[in-house]
Amino acid sequence: MQLINEMRLEFTSKSNNEAFGRVVAAAFASQLDPTVEELADIKTAVSEAVTNAIIHGYENNPGMVKMICRLYDEGIEIVVSDEGKGIEDVELARQPLYTSKPEMERSGMGFTVMESFMDSISIISEPDKGTSVTMFKNIKS
Repeated sequence: MQLINEMRLEFTSKSNNEAFGRVVAAAFASQLDPTVEELADIKTAVSEAVTNAIIHGYENNPGMVKMICRLYDEGIEIVVSDEGKGIEDVELARQPLYTSKPEMERSGMGFTVMESFMDSISIISEPDKGTSVTMFKNIKS
């Protein structure tokens, strides 16, 4: 795989920045001439990753969400990370419908959604240090 382009972005952990992150990632990915469906998949996965960082990583407290997008000849890699509370058991968190916030609506499907819309996803997390989610989407040219 050959790296074509890269960008880095940081924004505060405010819920209205979820849409900003989603649109920036899609705009950057557009350089690969993806289909409308591929762009929608990227936007959905980025929305989930950013929302997880804000709601679960920082628990709606101030913090910074970082996003790195790398374009390759085969697709796009997107890394969304935070320096929040981290995940104690990543495998448990990846289970459909598992949530650490059962009182919230729409909880428990974030990683499942990311996995269904992207071609690969890896999660690295350490309690009290933060979480990094790396996603890859193949773009057919």
